Amino acid sequence: IVIASWAVTLIRDTGAILLDMTPDRHTAAHIREKLEADGDYLSDFHIWRLGPGHLGVIMQVHTATSRDSAYYRAQLEEFPSLSHITVEVRQI
Repeated sequence: IVIASWAVTLIRDTGAILLDMTPDRHTAAHIREKLEADGDYLSDFHIWRLGPGHLGVIMQVHTATSRDSAYYRAQLEEFPSLSHITVEVRQI
């Protein structure tokens, strides 16, 4: 019974990580809201946990303005948990 209880807890705790589920939906929604506020559109957006307190994000941004990836990286500086950021910018 002890081992079965431990196994269920282990599966519950690691299942989301193994399935690459978004670790913090609030942070993901806040990132999307911040980047899409000026009329840009995130067509490909993935966020995952790298380790305790560290998140990685990969995104593709569609924009009508001439912004580069450095602009979007600067927008994400308010999120200290983002340790790895990959941004692809597409002009529309």
